[in-house]
Amino acid sequence: MTEKLKRHPSLTLKRVMAADMRQKLTLDDPGFCLACGHEQGGCEPDAHNLTCEACGEDEVMGAADLLMEITLG
Repeated sequence: MTEKLKRHPSLTLKRVMAADMRQKLTLDDPGFCLACGHEQGGCEPDAHNLTCEACGEDEVMGAADLLMEITLG
């Protein structure tokens, strides 16, 4: 059995879907910190464990992979 992904409460399906769509339609590369909810640019869609520029935790995940985790998890 897989462990459920722990994420900040501000990381709603609607917010992550919007970022994923923005990534597909523009040059944005959004990712989200699972610890603090901060959105930061420069993240590959499949990024995992990048350092958050807001809180310093290694919890940033690309929007596409986070969306997949939310919808499948």
